[in-house]
Amino acid sequence: MTHRQRVLVCGATGFIGRNTVEHLSRRTDIDLVAVVHEKPEFDCPNVEWITADLTKQEDVARALYNIDIVIQAAATTSGAGDIVNRPYIHTADNAVMNSHIFRSAYDQNVGQVVFFSCTVMYPSSEIALREEDFTGEIAPHYFGVGWTKVYLEKMAEFYAGLGRTKYTVLRHSNIYGPHDKFDLERSHMFGATVTKVMTAQDGPIVVWGEGEEARDLLYVDDLIDCVKRAMERQDEPFALYNIGYGEAFPVKEVVSRIIAASGKELEMEFDRSKPTLKTSLFLDCSRAQAALEWRPTTDFNDGVKTTLEWYQASDLI
Repeated sequence: MTHRQRVLVCGATGFIGRNTVEHLSRRTDIDLVAVVHEKPEFDCPNVEWITADLTKQEDVARALYNIDIVIQAAATTSGAGDIVNRPYIHTADNAVMNSHIFRSAYDQNVGQVVFFSCTVMYPSSEIALREEDFTGEIAPHYFGVGWTKVYLEKMAEFYAGLGRTKYTVLRHSNIYGPHDKFDLERSHMFGATVTKVMTAQDGPIVVWGEGEEARDLLYVDDLIDCVKRAMERQDEPFALYNIGYGEAFPVKEVVSRIIAASGKELEMEFDRSKPTLKTSLFLDCSRAQAALEWRPTTDFNDGVKTTLEWYQASDLI
């Protein structure tokens, strides 16, 4: 009898985690297990649910029991306001939960761990950044979260070197799409802008800062496609990949495209008193293209349109 892989998704009610669960639940060749901190607020077929506190070693050990692949999407995340004013909230819990997960994966002979890193350790740049372009210099407002991510990437490489578990680290760019955070307190730039545009009656739409800083924005389905390819194609014990759209979009252009897709006639207004992250970057993803035959397939305008349609259908207005 062919062994059916048991795949565990941590952070299954979060943005990336929920999309991952919904995609993988359609597969008939795996047994899907999803970890949540509290009872899930949505139904999804073909999923075994586990409630656990991933900052507690005993809960982590219980969740990873008899698991073949861990997709680690659990994290404490929020937007620019917290990164500027409360940067410490992105360090302790994230370091603790991932340390427990990596240790338990080793102890229980898990076959593979997919870890979502991000691009906060990269410098601002006008050219596409490769994986080796991390210089060790992290912007002050990203100091805590950036070094936490670097530490966890190195812990993944360390455990991969012990020989039991294969690790995939995905340094993804800004992700957007269905199930993102759309409340103005916790959301990133894209989600916050969608909410401002979709709830606006006549405008103007307030943009924090000058709107000149640029972001590499990737539709969530393309990120999950990369996860699937890593599960199927990665041979080496440790791999780190940039995963992004490969183009930098100035914030004011993103706002303009969201307004255009909404069909509304709205103006932009810039509030220079609000916290902003004055960095611009985009990613060179040639390593993932060569190793996994991965590249983004969702055009940015199409991704914006699909996200707005989902937003309307979800009665978030």
